[in-house]
Amino acid sequence: MIGAGVAGASVAYFLALAGATVTVLDAGLHAASTVPAALLNPVRGQSGAVDAGAVEGMALTWELVQTLVGGGYDVPHGKTGVLRPVPDARTRARFEKRLPAELAHTWLTPAESPVPLSPGWDAILHLPEGGWLDGAAFTRALLAASGARVVLGQARKWDATSVELHGGTRLEGKAVVWCGGSVGASWAGHPATHRAGTMLLLSRPVSPLPISFGAYLSPAAPSGKALGGVLGATFEEPSLTFNAGPLPLGSLDWLLKKGDALADMSGVQVTGRWSGSRLSGLRVGQTQQGWWQLTGLGSKGFLLGPLRARELAGQVVG
Repeated sequence: MIGAGVAGASVAYFLALAGATVTVLDAGLHAASTVPAALLNPVRGQSGAVDAGAVEGMALTWELVQTLVGGGYDVPHGKTGVLRPVPDARTRARFEKRLPAELAHTWLTPAESPVPLSPGWDAILHLPEGGWLDGAAFTRALLAASGARVVLGQARKWDATSVELHGGTRLEGKAVVWCGGSVGASWAGHPATHRAGTMLLLSRPVSPLPISFGAYLSPAAPSGKALGGVLGATFEEPSLTFNAGPLPLGSLDWLLKKGDALADMSGVQVTGRWSGSRLSGLRVGQTQQGWWQLTGLGSKGFLLGPLRARELAGQVVG
């Protein structure tokens, strides 16, 4: 296994469940899966699109969270529901056309909102089965529960049954699965689209449940720390290469304004930031060269990653 983000950890977990012995190669750099608060929100973006498998994927991720917590792993999370305010009737109609019947949801007026929002919203889509989780803690717990051997290093090249590291070490196995994210794709020279995003860490949660449109506010509770909050979005221009540069001042101003448009942020202090780069363009299955891959989940790694990993693990073992 190459890559220890949520995709790699999920594949390792399901391979182990199937009886495989797994080695994970972890470069330990720039993992987008360390996000402080990942939303489990099947209704995506400002278009309201719902991916195939999103409802099933959300249920599976919650099932894994409960299994891991029951096994003694610390995975801060909140199955609190998610609020998706929309600015006008046209946006609401677009959302409604794309909502599958199996997705639990209700529409609320701003006056019916369980938390106060900033003025100007037309209606609010309430997704009671959504919520948030600590991405880093979930990924660590999955990897630990898999019992996989973890090797720190960077892959130089690989084929269907072996991986060569920088420095000359060679790992052998029955199958190789590549789960490199944004930085991994850049190292490998794979053509891809990269999207950088940032979360501002907040002194307290602005809302007890996530609010999302254009950006999102959410509670966050890094392992061992008190409950705080985040304001985040993936908003930088797409790039053909990985970019871990500093947050531009213009982007900071944009993000803060997006937060104010969602809810009243007065009295909340920014205590830090988290930045990461996501890889877009899902690639899953066996390549012509014989190795396997699960990558390009973008912002849906925690929503769809475990589901796609379970499917892929079954194919690899089969």
